[in-house]
Amino acid sequence: MPFYYDFEQPIESLDEDVEKLKQQQAAGQDVRERLDKLEARLLEKKREVYANLTSWQRVQLARHPMRPGALQILPHLLDDFLELHGDRQFRDDPAVVTGLGRLGGKTLLVAAQAKGKGTQETLRRNFGMAHPEGYRKALRIFETASRLGCPILTIVDTPGAYPGLAAEERGQAEAIARNLLEMSDLGAPILTVIISEGGSGGALGLAVADRIYMLENAIYSVISPEGCAAILWKDAARAPEAAGALKLTADELLKMGLIDGIIPEPLGGAHRDVIQSANEIRRTLELALADVLQAPVDELCRRRRKRFRTIGT
Repeated sequence: MPFYYDFEQPIESLDEDVEKLKQQQAAGQDVRERLDKLEARLLEKKREVYANLTSWQRVQLARHPMRPGALQILPHLLDDFLELHGDRQFRDDPAVVTGLGRLGGKTLLVAAQAKGKGTQETLRRNFGMAHPEGYRKALRIFETASRLGCPILTIVDTPGAYPGLAAEERGQAEAIARNLLEMSDLGAPILTVIISEGGSGGALGLAVADRIYMLENAIYSVISPEGCAAILWKDAARAPEAAGALKLTADELLKMGLIDGIIPEPLGGAHRDVIQSANEIRRTLELALADVLQAPVDELCRRRRKRFRTIGT
């Protein structure tokens, strides 16, 4: 069943009316004129509602339960994707999906965070929160790409790295830090797309890239709004206020120069049309890939290091 947030209630009622008329039309009733008028009203209302979203409303859309994740986008984004498993040290972490595929005829090595869909798969993938072996699996793929001279694509979709005791015992902080170090000097072009949530070091561990893009309603932040509110005001209910202060939306991050571009979504969010969303990502990545492949690898590394060292100065 469709899911709507409170600010989308005007759209929900119109959606229901449109669906009823479509059912009547399918049953043979002549409702074409009424349906056309209602669909026009629905489009107008969507444009009105989504034209000036607050930061908190963007957070809600980024977390929409029907929002497509990496596993839903990859089949429409890459050709011949082949998943590769394991970090060759401990185990295979389902929260990070790695493999290779083709984009515009070019082979890419891929590392993507995956939250999963449905209760069982979401639990198996730990809500997209990787353990150290997830970051080490990604690093294995990065090193392979560097040896083969293949570009790298990372897809970020996580509230953060897993903060549990087992993850800490196996070196969570070291695993993320190692990725930051190695990616900053990796001899391969790196492209990153943030498709929903990019949370803290858990996101950054896959996002030290030459080009960073965000879907229109994605968020990218050092901490979640709830965590920020709990720390600053001892009240997680002030998360909407914190969301505005954190400047975590794509528009704000682009203005600050922390990302390279915004990928448009279907009106209402990526969940409205997964294929269209994937096609928009594909078009952006094809242009970015053609651009980064023109630069010598040592020049890419120099720019990459300079970019991340000057953040915040």
